Formats: sequence, structure tokens, C-alpha cells
Amino acid sequence: MTTKSSVDWAFALHDTRQGIARKLGEGIDTRIFVGDHAMLSVVTIAPHSEGSVHSHPQEQWGVLLEGECVRIQDGQEVAMRAGDFWRTPGGVSHGIRTGDAGATILDIFSPPRDEYRTPGEGFGTADE
Repeated sequence: MTTKSSVDWAFALHDTRQGIARKLGEGIDTRIFVGDHAMLSVVTIAPHSEGSVHSHPQEQWGVLLEGECVRIQDGQEVAMRAGDFWRTPGGVSHGIRTGDAGATILDIFSPPRDEYRTPGEGFGTADE
């Protein structure tokens, strides 16, 4: 049987060696996986961290895999728990913050964000 490590299409959620590393903000790190028409981002957010409210033209879906957070979108704040997910149309302002618990989120972008194709820092060239 072939192993995950010997193919370029199988990944492990908690393997921090995989993906394109990017620091989005203080206490917010991600690993990016780029496809032809979609992009996945595994985001780890430390307790008591907050991402800046921003927007970008790509549609974004988020799935809260672990922890708790407050999703900020279009001026509204909604408490989220593991298993919740959301949709953010392109151009809509959004952000996130955590309390005592951190969070692990799977973000899905379509189309892929060009500024996330390389390692770096910040939310990229989004409309911040």
C-alpha cells in the first residue's frame, strides 16, 4: 500500500510540515493548500487572539473544527462552537476573535487567493 507521504495529493490536518506557512496576525497561523479552483487554509488561533476585520473578492467558507470563536461578519458578531460553519461572499467585511479557548478553522476560498500562494505574514493584499 502507498503511504500519504509518498503522494502529492494526501494530507494530514495536524501535520504542521505540510502546506504553505503564513502568519496572519499575532496568535493566528495558517497552512495553505492550493488547488486549481479552490484553496484550503488550516488556521490555528491562540486563545484571546483577534484577526483584523477585512474583505477580499474571493468567496470564503469556514468550518470551526476545534474550539470556540466569535465570527464577525458584515457588522454582526455570532458565537461559534466546534462543528459550526459559515459562508462569506466576496467583498463582505469579516474577522474573528477567540476567548479562553483557541480555535482551529478550515477556510475554503474560491477562487484561490494569489497572495496566499507564497509564505509570508499578514492577510495579504486584501481590502483591509
